[in-house]
Amino acid sequence: MTRVVIAPDSFKGTASAADAAAALAAGWRAVRPGDDLVERPMADGGEGTLDAFASAVPGARRMPVTVRGPLSDPVDTWWLLLPDGTGVVELAATSGITLLDPLAPLDAHTAGFGEAIAAALDAGVDRLLLALGGSSSTDGGTAALAVLGAHFLDESGDPIPLGGGALGALASVDLHRLRPLPPGGAVILGDVTNPLLGPLGAAAVFGPQKGADAATVAELDASLARLAGLVPAGLRPLADEPGAGAAGGTGFGLLAWGARMGGGAALVAEAVGLPDAIAGADLVITGEGRFDGQSEAGKAPTIVAGLARDAGVPSALVAGAITAEPRGFAASVALADLAGSGAAAMAEPLRWLEAAGAQLARTPA
Repeated sequence: MTRVVIAPDSFKGTASAADAAAALAAGWRAVRPGDDLVERPMADGGEGTLDAFASAVPGARRMPVTVRGPLSDPVDTWWLLLPDGTGVVELAATSGITLLDPLAPLDAHTAGFGEAIAAALDAGVDRLLLALGGSSSTDGGTAALAVLGAHFLDESGDPIPLGGGALGALASVDLHRLRPLPPGGAVILGDVTNPLLGPLGAAAVFGPQKGADAATVAELDASLARLAGLVPAGLRPLADEPGAGAAGGTGFGLLAWGARMGGGAALVAEAVGLPDAIAGADLVITGEGRFDGQSEAGKAPTIVAGLARDAGVPSALVAGAITAEPRGFAASVALADLAGSGAAAMAEPLRWLEAAGAQLARTPA
């Protein structure tokens, strides 16, 4: 009997990690019904991180909260209180790109993320895990920090409007009235290692995904540079830190608050018991919506494959589209190839995830 661990991330906008794992398992089971399948849905700090923790940590409590969404419309969401007093807050659930249609690259903001953080602080959490990823905005986290007490003012001394486009009018930054971190501090669960600025920065790499054309990318990068130049001098080097560009520069804002950077997928993997599940397995299947050049920068499939490799277990990759060489995987399947096109795969993701599971079961790695 073959033991297979199935640990995908979400297929953003089409299938949750739990649904993806269940579909892959169903496809495998249709071909090899006697095998032992272990489902461990994953996340890397982006969409689905709350769900991964909620399913993995006994006694975790969902804490409902209503916040301002990316364009200030009310969003009913939740943060997670763990039994040890840790609060987990997910940006994708408060200020995420899936909450917007159409996209608004200059106007979207992170105020709702700040409001969920404030709710966790008000509840007296001992520590914060702040999941970044799936952001709709490029505001450097300024709206979130403003909710927490920071002041971002124009030349007249008035607060600038929300959104990355307003940062061009920024004249002064006052962080002295920020709420203090909880006693155990705050850890950023980031899924990328990009700096804040430049060709590998928040605007250049992630702006186009949020609806920014070339001129808007240049405007947003200049605005983020303005922000970085106006924070206290001792904080300016944080713009170059790996992960400062996460979630439209929210990584930079949180670092300036005093949070520290952590590996999102690695921490989630530990929380869901993935290393123990992999020990003794014959195959590990992981995946995400799109496997590309960013995937090797700490995203879930790469972390899962690394854990499998450390345990001497082969791994297979399933993704909606594969546009980079899937190094380190014994097998790979692109849903777009199975379905005939990316659009067809996205229209019926669970059907094609089942098909991928069945294909891997016929030719196991």
